[in-house]
Amino acid sequence: MIKTDALIIGAGPTGLFTAHQLKLIGLNCEIVDNLDKIGGQCIELYPDKPIYDIPAIPECTGEELTNNLIEQLKPFNIKFHLSERVDELKKNNSNWEIKTNKGTKFSTPNVIIAGGVGSFEPRKFNLKECQKYENNSVLYSVKDKTVFKGKTVSIFGGGDSAVDWAIELSKDSKVNLIHRRDEFRGAQLNVNKVHDLNKSGKIKLFTKYQLKTVNGKDNLENIEIESDDKEIKKLDTDYILGFFGLIMQLGPIADWGLNIDKKTIPVDTEKFETNQKGIYAVGDICNYPGKLKLILSGFHEGALAARACFKLARPDEKYRFEFTTSSKTIKNRLGIKE
Repeated sequence: MIKTDALIIGAGPTGLFTAHQLKLIGLNCEIVDNLDKIGGQCIELYPDKPIYDIPAIPECTGEELTNNLIEQLKPFNIKFHLSERVDELKKNNSNWEIKTNKGTKFSTPNVIIAGGVGSFEPRKFNLKECQKYENNSVLYSVKDKTVFKGKTVSIFGGGDSAVDWAIELSKDSKVNLIHRRDEFRGAQLNVNKVHDLNKSGKIKLFTKYQLKTVNGKDNLENIEIESDDKEIKKLDTDYILGFFGLIMQLGPIADWGLNIDKKTIPVDTEKFETNQKGIYAVGDICNYPGKLKLILSGFHEGALAARACFKLARPDEKYRFEFTTSSKTIKNRLGIKE
């Protein structure tokens, strides 16, 4: 049985920063993630995707962000339990007892559910013909953007992922961006940029169109898209990228007695605690009035949840807030010599 001040479920950016905050205030923690690598969705689905809304970092990729967060954690030697899923969680007096699918057992007063919980998979095209080219020419994430260089890529979707990748890939590829509506859900600044690139011919934009069929023998050759008015266009293409969001499978978490609402967990905004004392939710999985699904929001949530953990982990001590710039205690934990 591993005893720790807090157990974090999820090794994505929010989970990593939450671990950093726990260690800064002197609490021990360990991290469990059902993926085989650190970084969560950022590293599994979008390692090359440019991110523009991290404070003080004009642009970075999901992989770069993950590597920087790992570097930030280096002074603390945190133990990761990768390729493990939390299957059982039960209360034992003032502690939670947790067991993973590999039999690892933890005892802790604090459990922090961070970001993506359970398993997730991308929503896919309904066309059966797409299955023939799946993981070859029909893709739902970008793990190496260099494969698209000099190729024609048809991107489907209207959210941030579709818009961001259309802009990024248009630098070295021919890009068709197809969306079933006129309105996009992506950040307005980038939507405006897509329209500018469409005017300059760097992107071909097709709105109120959907995929009708795919054509080719061994390799994808072209696609047909159909408008709301039943107009059909044939587009030569080497790759199809579909960005329709993720299907979240909560898995065992559904049986933990949490007040789950539409696959998210309501929390308070003081401690980010759920309806179960000592269980917190931060990142995309949590919900509250005014919630923004941004990485920077997850960082804020993790910082507050970490400090809430102190009371349960050290009931006989009083937490004293300190600034990292002036605290000798924190600098010692970071290995900084004055």
